[in-house]
Amino acid sequence: MKKILFLLPLLGFLIFSGCKKINELLTFEISDSQNIKIPASGLVTPPFVSPIAVPVRSEENFKNNNTRADLVKDVSLTKLTLTITDPAAENFNFLRSIKISIGTDQNDKVPLASLDDVPMGVSSIELKSSNTKLDKYLKAQSYTLYTEVTLRGNVARELTLRSDSKFKVTADPL
Repeated sequence: MKKILFLLPLLGFLIFSGCKKINELLTFEISDSQNIKIPASGLVTPPFVSPIAVPVRSEENFKNNNTRADLVKDVSLTKLTLTITDPAAENFNFLRSIKISIGTDQNDKVPLASLDDVPMGVSSIELKSSNTKLDKYLKAQSYTLYTEVTLRGNVARELTLRSDSKFKVTADPL
């Protein structure tokens, strides 16, 4: 009986750590970058950036990780960074807050990430993930990003932003 009582916690530990290791083996990251042009007058009225259609290249990532879309169990945003790339000396001083939603169409959009207090003097910002389940969107052929902003001031000249996102994907193997 003492041997059984001793082995039960050990067995529990092995099962727990084994499941965690299996999940780690079936979890991978998908990265994506998009360039976005913001016209000089585009953010003044109304405070929205035009929706941005994003082709999904996940199928190749799924294949490279020995899985496919129908086996994906969980997708979440781990990082979303916006960087002004042109003009290089520009910063986000014009922007007070930003909210980005994701959807396959206007009717199914959900919050993706946001930043309520954009710091002054920076040319790169990291948004906070909404921790929304994103399986549906990365399994689709494409999704659309919808952006709502609150401004501190006008956008004086056209800007080019780069959006870098990272998604954590957990899937079953083939």
